[in-house]
Amino acid sequence: MNDFYENPLITRYASKEMSAAFSERKRIGLFRNLWIALAESEKELGLDVTEGQIAEMKKYADDINFGRAAEIEREVRHDVMAHVRAFGEQAKSAAPIIHLGATSCFVTDNADIIIYRDALKIVSKKILNVMSRLKNFALKYRLVPTLGFTHLQPAQPTTVGKRACLWLYDLLLDYYGVERALADFRLRGVKGATGTQASFLALFDGDHGKVKDLERAVTEKMGFDKVFSVTGQTYSRKFDYGILALLSGIAQSASKFSCDIRLLQHMKELEEPFGSAQIGSSAMAYKRNPMRSERITSLARFVMTLPANGAFTAGTQWLERTLDDSANRRIAMAQAFLAADGILELYLNVAENICVYEKIIKKHIDAELPFMATEEILMACVKAGGDRQELHEKIRAHSMESAKKVKTEGGENDLAERIRNDAAFAAVRSSLDKILDAARFTGRAAEQVLEFVNDEIEPILIRRKDELNLKGNIGV
Repeated sequence: MNDFYENPLITRYASKEMSAAFSERKRIGLFRNLWIALAESEKELGLDVTEGQIAEMKKYADDINFGRAAEIEREVRHDVMAHVRAFGEQAKSAAPIIHLGATSCFVTDNADIIIYRDALKIVSKKILNVMSRLKNFALKYRLVPTLGFTHLQPAQPTTVGKRACLWLYDLLLDYYGVERALADFRLRGVKGATGTQASFLALFDGDHGKVKDLERAVTEKMGFDKVFSVTGQTYSRKFDYGILALLSGIAQSASKFSCDIRLLQHMKELEEPFGSAQIGSSAMAYKRNPMRSERITSLARFVMTLPANGAFTAGTQWLERTLDDSANRRIAMAQAFLAADGILELYLNVAENICVYEKIIKKHIDAELPFMATEEILMACVKAGGDRQELHEKIRAHSMESAKKVKTEGGENDLAERIRNDAAFAAVRSSLDKILDAARFTGRAAEQVLEFVNDEIEPILIRRKDELNLKGNIGV
């Protein structure tokens, strides 16, 4: 096994559950179930298909002779016909009616749609579990002030919990997108070689009603209630593009989160989990590199590029179809899901184990807050009878000196002490500590956390509470 390339999405990143969703066993198993559903429906509508033939097909539905199919494909160079023949060699009595009236896309497109639906359900559940962990984190730290940053420069304080709600809101948008897509999932249906259903119309001697009934019956047997009303040989590849866009959105959300964690870990305010035996660097033994978050960023970059691939595929489907989509989709669609799955596994692992260093957070606030509080100090002194212009000049001078001490001498911000020791500010001396309480500068951050969680997050989590049982796996 070490002599050939192995896809790291399988060997290192994605879960076994997601890998199984795209396995050849599942795909060909769906082919066989589709052929059985087609045969059953054709029999019900009066075609010459027997119960014995259907029974024999069902007997071998899960006993897939992959080796024999591979032999046939090497000869005929057609993967679907290879499996038609391999299935027929097992279910011998049914060989004449397997795939009756259908084109290859009857099984390939319909099977792909079922696979994508099942894979999106896995994604939905994992998003939900990440949301649950972030919700807990946001509530726990909703009152803890932290410096806000705009342009990566210190700005008005927020709270640790409110910042987590930014990550959570991105995921909420992704969750809604996935749920809307799942609600609108539909089969390609029973459409024939160019989407006209001509072959099935011929089988039913021109009876349009029976052709429509056939499609409805197959659709219901496969667990769907909707089909694409119009197709060529394939369903519109814009549908695939939409799925890739959803997965890209999830990757965007995760990348934003992971980049924030990496920045905050650099500042020593937050830290992703680090195993007791984990090695951060082969050279620098002291290091605690944020490898989980870096891996999220790395995988997310890959997923975020894939919608462009899907756009090219959708935009180059000539007329009723061209086969240049096939090899591309086998790679792009599966790997998009596998990478998104790996991202969510990592996201869950980090989100449920974030370390918060409140003393470092306070230290960083203390280094900046006196500058931010100068206007409030000024107003308080003016209210006590001071001259605004004189006070403004004194604060400006003290601020410049304090900034010089920090930037050129490497000292601590001593602006508060300068003000405390200046007689011009005697009116606020006793209340200065209260003025400099960081919680006074976080606005409605804590209240926003509660409102957002209670109004938008909790109803979803309560509705799906039985699914909140996952643990994040970081893979290899």
